[in-house]
Amino acid sequence: MIRIRPVSDLRNKFPDIEKIVNEGEPVYLTKNGYGTMVVLSPDAYSKLTDGVEAAF
Repeated sequence: MIRIRPVSDLRNKFPDIEKIVNEGEPVYLTKNGYGTMVVLSPDAYSKLTDGVEAAF
């Protein structure tokens, strides 16, 4: 399930976002209704970038 939250939730509801991320799900953050960033756990990020560094 895609989790979309306003970027203000990083400040106001950080424990909620942290819980979702620790469960292995990304959280998509929006500002003024537009996507601005994605929060991932270090493990999820590592899985996405495995092998990328070797290509350079």
